[in-house]
Amino acid sequence: MDNFSRNMSQPPLIYSFVAKGSVVLVEYTPFSGNFSIVVVQCLQNLPQNNKKFTFSSDCHTFNFLVDKEFVFLVVADEAAGRSVPFVFLERVKDDFMHRYGQSISGNNSHPLIDEEDADMFGDRFSTAYSLDREFSPRLKEHMEYCINHPEEMSKLSKLKAHITEVKGIMMDNIEKVCCCWPRY
Repeated sequence: MDNFSRNMSQPPLIYSFVAKGSVVLVEYTPFSGNFSIVVVQCLQNLPQNNKKFTFSSDCHTFNFLVDKEFVFLVVADEAAGRSVPFVFLERVKDDFMHRYGQSISGNNSHPLIDEEDADMFGDRFSTAYSLDREFSPRLKEHMEYCINHPEEMSKLSKLKAHITEVKGIMMDNIEKVCCCWPRY
């Protein structure tokens, strides 16, 4: 029986990672298994130009959220649907960008590193598993929170969908007004 076989006591969120391109920077799972091997294969075959997507295999969904050059993934039990995994991914992305955003943009190096010593530390965002020790506990916290508060995650998902719908309507209305506005 493989590691992705259905387990009725299994929580809805199973495995998560953050990658830059095809390099996994941090991962978390409370289970043992071949998750990292399977998802790295998936990572190498990501569809181009998709910001959010899901595919299913063996009663699990592989949910991807891409932001700039970073890929956020969660493997979930198929019964969890798609909304809770994507709320989880948005939480992780927001936390990750809040913590590392300045370093990613290159505007802020580590305060304890002198410029002449910076090359000793290398790029934390190009070395596999370089953020495991510091960000893996955050993945765990987000996963546990989402698992323990499914009602809140469902409400957030519905709210985000409504906001997206309203935003789309507003953008359509702005386009209509701009197209019809007299030019002088």
